[in-house]
Formats: sequence, C-alpha cells, structure tokens
Amino acid sequence: MKTKKILALILALALALSLCACGNSAQNAADNSGASSAEAAPEAAPEAEKVELIVFAAASLQETLTELGNKYMEANKNVSLVFNFDSSGTLKTQIQEGADVDVFISAGQKQMNQLDIEADPAVNTDSLDFVAAGTRFNILENKVALAVPDGSSIASYDDMVAGLKAGTIKLAMGNSDVPVGQYTQKILAYFELSEEELAAAGCISYGGNVKEVTSQVSEAAVDCGIIYQTDAFSAGLTVVDTATKEMCGQVIYPAAVMKPSANPDAAKAFLDYLCTDEADAVFQTVGFTPIA
Repeated sequence: MKTKKILALILALALALSLCACGNSAQNAADNSGASSAEAAPEAAPEAEKVELIVFAAASLQETLTELGNKYMEANKNVSLVFNFDSSGTLKTQIQEGADVDVFISAGQKQMNQLDIEADPAVNTDSLDFVAAGTRFNILENKVALAVPDGSSIASYDDMVAGLKAGTIKLAMGNSDVPVGQYTQKILAYFELSEEELAAAGCISYGGNVKEVTSQVSEAAVDCGIIYQTDAFSAGLTVVDTATKEMCGQVIYPAAVMKPSANPDAAKAFLDYLCTDEADAVFQTVGFTPIA
C-alpha cells in the first residue's frame, strides 16, 4: 500500500513538473514571437512637409497649367499650387514690386530678361536680379494667330491688311506692354501699317492681356484679333492664318525659379514635371510646341 502511495506521489510530481515546463515554453515562444513581430514591423514613413508654390504664368497658359497643376497635386499630395495668370508685363511688375512668387513662366523673353541679372543690360535697365541662377530655360513655343468670329470674311493676314488700309474693319490687339501686343506691333510694322494712325481712325481695339483680346473676338466685337493659336483653340475660335518668323519672330516662353522663392527645390521639381511626356501631351493638345 505504501508502495502505491509513493508511486502516485512520484507520478503527480512528474506531471506537475511537465505542466510547468510546457507553460514556460509557451510563454517563451510568445515572448519571442512578440519580439520578432516588433522587430519586423516597419517604421511609419514620415509625412512629407506641406509646400505651397506660387506660380506666375502668362494668361495664355491658364487652361493647360490648371489641368497640369491638378495632375501634379494629385500625385504630390503635400504640394499646393497657387496660380496667378495675367499678362507677362503685369506679372513682371508684380514680381519687381515684391510679390511672393516661386515660379515665373513668361510669354516673351523681354519680361524674363527684365528680371534676369545675366540678361543684356540694355533690356534689364534696372539691373534686377530675380531669376535663380541655373534655373532658366525655354519651355514652349506658340504661334501668333489671326482669329475671326463666325461669319467673318477675313481669311488671311493679307485680308486684314487690306481691310485696315480701307478702314472697313476693326482689329483687336494687346497693349504695348503685353507680349501678344508686342508681336502684333511687329506684324503691323512688317506690313508697313501705322498703329497710331489706325488707332486714331478707330480701327484698333486694345486688350490688357491675350484673354481680353480673345474675348473681343469671341463676342464678335471686332472683325478679327491677333492672339496666340492656343487661346484660339481654347476659345473655339477659327484661326485663318499664323504669322511667320519673318513677320514677328518666334514666340518662345521662358520659365525659371525666382530668387525670392521660399521653396526653390520644390519649384524646380514642378518645372521638371512640366518637361515630362505627360505634360508635353497636354501642351500639344492646344497647339503648344514643347521645347525643353
């Protein structure tokens, strides 16, 4: 009887030791599993810093840059783009007077040159230094187009010239401080027409930027208007002729990061995006020719 009790005690003790060992193994396994999981868990990526970019761009870029800006912000959630569209002359003046700006895209070289310390002093007469070194480049080419409202009998620049000489038509053009106006002045000079005499005779109507000139044609307030072919496309206007290089030179759009930029790297990244195949495709749909 004693022998049975002793055996029973031995078996109970062995069972207790076995259960204790299993419990410790399970705990150790759980601890090791937890440690492995902690080591394997990747650290959360730091959230990208929020950036606001202020882009000054020629009015003729409004539709395309708005579209591209939305695409860029969709792919870069931390970037907020704020556009200021107006005539390049007005934008240049705003920059000169201290407006907050990161990027400037002009419809003419003159306005960019007036802000670039590396440009000809004969153009940059005030020795302004707003263009960040090494960031300026030519991004797009446009065409100067003769656009007409529906029902117009004007079919070419030659028709425009004949009508202006006869005093039977009214032409819409940009002011002299607007690039499209400056290109128009060259066209008038090419055809040996006096802008002053035509204006005095009531044959010219002016616009403060290319959008204002485009609106006059769209509303049939004039018989024809000289605008960019891209604006004519966006407004659904008929282009009956485009100016040659001999008539007014090339319409080249320079772009650059501005020295006052608070985010020059982000500004450069946005300009780089505007040179991608995706951006080129958008520019080409309205008639721009990408250069960069």
